[in-house]
Amino acid sequence: MKTANHTEVREFIFQGFSSFQEHQLTLFVVFLTLYILTLAGNVIIVTIIHIDHHLHTPMYFFLSVLSTSETFYSLVIIPRMLSSLVGLSQSISLEGCGTQLFFFLGFAITNCLLLAVMGYDRYVAICNPLRYLIIMKWRVCAMLASSVCATGFSLSLVQAVAIFRLPFCDSLIEHIFCDVRPVLDLACATPIINDILTLIISLLAITGLATFLFISYILIISTILKITSAEGRKKTFATCASHLTVVIVHYGCASIAYFKPKSENTKDQDQLISVTYTVITPLLNPVVYSLRNKEVQDALQRVVGRKFLT
Repeated sequence: MKTANHTEVREFIFQGFSSFQEHQLTLFVVFLTLYILTLAGNVIIVTIIHIDHHLHTPMYFFLSVLSTSETFYSLVIIPRMLSSLVGLSQSISLEGCGTQLFFFLGFAITNCLLLAVMGYDRYVAICNPLRYLIIMKWRVCAMLASSVCATGFSLSLVQAVAIFRLPFCDSLIEHIFCDVRPVLDLACATPIINDILTLIISLLAITGLATFLFISYILIISTILKITSAEGRKKTFATCASHLTVVIVHYGCASIAYFKPKSENTKDQDQLISVTYTVITPLLNPVVYSLRNKEVQDALQRVVGRKFLT
């Protein structure tokens, strides 16, 4: 535990990309472009899934929920980050920081849980296809989606309350938004309970779910390998290739961010990692599911063709 004399801190200031002062405008243009693409891509995916009845399946239902969650996830972080790059407010109130942390963690954990649910959906579809429609009923899908959202924001609330009950000795956040480690570093006293809580949530949301997905894909791949026809193996694996790609990148970035030893942290490294999981990862979802997924491509062509015909 660290302790120090302190005055009450009611406002934080982001250090942001001060190391790249001469490239602020370039970064703004790049991040704004990526953000617009992220919003457009996720909105297009949700719209296509809603309009095209061929995509009214559990797999695409969960994808639409994931796209919606990713949209709000990026909305929590990127607009404020863009404003700081053009010289607008670099400060945030204590309450605002707590709110940002709560929603950031809530959507981040929800996304991890949704990817695990999508992995389970692929496992049932490939390893137990005859019972797929019985197991993955619409009522079950709705309950799973509701449960992961409730779980994600419940864990986020516990973490946010535990952090913002602490007194803070410094107001300078050496980061681009209110994340767990940068905010805890400003606390005058960090009880071991906060470190334990952070570790438990990280283990549950990252390691636990990644292990579940790893086992699921071992079973999925072993089932695919038993298919006699090469064309059948290729077609079956294609149904989960997009999801597997997103999972690897998503959990890879999260693991680096939250399990990297503190002694290895540098501000530039942390910023690079944070840009990856706040700017790049949300864009990955619509890009992968549109470029690598034939069903989504066909649905997009049908929707676009229908618009032109009308």
